[in-house]
Amino acid sequence: MPLGPTTLAGLEKYLGSGVLPGVGPGYAKRIVKLFGMDALGVLDTEPDRLGEVPGLGARRIEEIKRGWAVQRGTSSIMMLLQAHGAGPALAQRIFKHYGERAQAIVERSPYRLALEVRGVGFKTADRLAKSLGIAGDHPERAQAGVMHELEALADQGHLLAPRAVLAERAAATLGIDVAHVEAAIDALWASEYAVVDGDDVYVARLFRVEVEIARHVARLMAGPAERLPGLEQALAGFAQRGGVALAPAQRDAVRAAAEQKLVIVTGGPGVGKTTIVRAILELFARAKLSTKLAAPTGRAAKRLAESTGREATTIHRLLEFDPKGFGFGRHAGHPLETRALIVDEASMIDAPLAAALLGALRSNARLVIVGDADQLPSVGPGSVLRDAIESRSVPTVRLQQIFRQAERSRIVDNAHRILHGELPESAGADAPDADFFVIERSDPAATAALVRELVTQRIPRRFGFDPKREIQVLTPMHRGPVGTTALNELLQANLNPAGAALDVRGQILRAGDKVLQRRNDYDKDVYNGDLGEIVAVDARSRELVARFDDRDVHYADSELEALGLAYAMSIHKSQGSEYPAVVIPILTTHFVMLSRNLVYTAVTRARKLCVLCADPRALRLALAETRREERATRLARRISESCRAGGAT
Repeated sequence: MPLGPTTLAGLEKYLGSGVLPGVGPGYAKRIVKLFGMDALGVLDTEPDRLGEVPGLGARRIEEIKRGWAVQRGTSSIMMLLQAHGAGPALAQRIFKHYGERAQAIVERSPYRLALEVRGVGFKTADRLAKSLGIAGDHPERAQAGVMHELEALADQGHLLAPRAVLAERAAATLGIDVAHVEAAIDALWASEYAVVDGDDVYVARLFRVEVEIARHVARLMAGPAERLPGLEQALAGFAQRGGVALAPAQRDAVRAAAEQKLVIVTGGPGVGKTTIVRAILELFARAKLSTKLAAPTGRAAKRLAESTGREATTIHRLLEFDPKGFGFGRHAGHPLETRALIVDEASMIDAPLAAALLGALRSNARLVIVGDADQLPSVGPGSVLRDAIESRSVPTVRLQQIFRQAERSRIVDNAHRILHGELPESAGADAPDADFFVIERSDPAATAALVRELVTQRIPRRFGFDPKREIQVLTPMHRGPVGTTALNELLQANLNPAGAALDVRGQILRAGDKVLQRRNDYDKDVYNGDLGEIVAVDARSRELVARFDDRDVHYADSELEALGLAYAMSIHKSQGSEYPAVVIPILTTHFVMLSRNLVYTAVTRARKLCVLCADPRALRLALAETRREERATRLARRISESCRAGGAT
């Protein structure tokens, strides 16, 4: 039997830590209450006795049995890791990766964990190494520290780091001489964990991704493109059916889709990108091209389907993503069976996903990329849409004309003012049809109180919006008195203060709460950023049901952390979505996050009403900051060079 905790409290914590599938803190408490310190023995020799635990069903018991069988194999490594301050979940990951070699590797080369085991960071490996007595200037520590810095930069969106900057950062973090770091960079290059390209250093996988994107762009553009027939007929037919005459730039975009195999269409709100997508679909249909529509997120795909009347899917689903193998079923060896693909909300596509998508397209396929290059860049590394445009090698149509229905919108007008670094203009308090207001506040507590009043009283009373379903608070940060955490608690207390509830790591989830799915779950068909409402809570079994659109999704105890309150969410998390009404606090306390692109992205999430609760100083700071969203990549240059080498124009 695996060695385990020696107290009831420790045993309860151990069993509820995720070491067993389907067992969270609630079930762990019941198991320990029933079996006491014999619980591990019961799991080992009499697992069927778990049926005596209130609420444990047969399906969950079988799941626990299988999980415990795996757990037994990790006993020695677990004992070692726990002796040095690590937990059981880490032990399982390490044992799964290395098998019987795990203990020897941890004892001799703990920094390998940070380089080779998914989910093990440098700090964890460093803590283990120090506990094992490994010197602070050990070469493997320097190498792991360099990779830690590269991965941290990737988390900030960068594909690379200038070598001199990387060496200084890593030396400061590790407390060692720069010469040791320089040697570590060369060692990582030799062992193919990293790539040194001139003065730049990449994580090896991100270097491959950048090179692959450029190569696939050149491949798609190489050779003459067959001009699609029926362009003028498609334009005329579209105008006749829709009652809309396309503007010159819009016609240029459709013409480019008829003449080129790869086209980018970009522009801000109100410039008719959706109209162009519908017109291009008309063109492709007349040319009898099989066509698919895709977007980076489920929300964006749903909006694309609603606006075109055609089926649209997420890029991950299009590429047949396998969450277990963490790979795609569609790739160069098994390409997509489509002659044309239209991808919307392309600013959200990071470099790894772009490489996978481009690699899965046949060389004779057409690709139309639609997106607003002025939005925040992707959450993942890279700025693919901007880089492709800046390469000047991909045919690009930039739409700037705002159309009549959008000209009447202060939301659209102010979005374009923000893009030009100008302060947005507020409507008068009594303007009858106004859709944009700026209310000046500078004190965080007063701003939080204003947000509460706007969401719960003023906006519903004047405009009739449902405070939970139609009003969305967007804020730059998670922490602080005007961050997502504090605002969610404040709004929950006012909009949904009572009812059956569960405590999920300090966050209270109640029946009736507005919630956000925080990670992709392909089995449940819910995705990072999807909004739903909790419709049922079982406090005894610690399970709940959330409704997404018209579909109910069940969450077991061990799955609850995938949900978070969504009365307020971060601006980054809102990308690709639209809401009837948006309330946006912007304060100087948000300084580290403020940028022009951030405010622009937040404002353009509003469909009918936008209210800024802003400190004028914070707004001016944000509008002056254009560098914060810039990312270190060489993709624009690589695309240009690859296209020239491939003969593309």
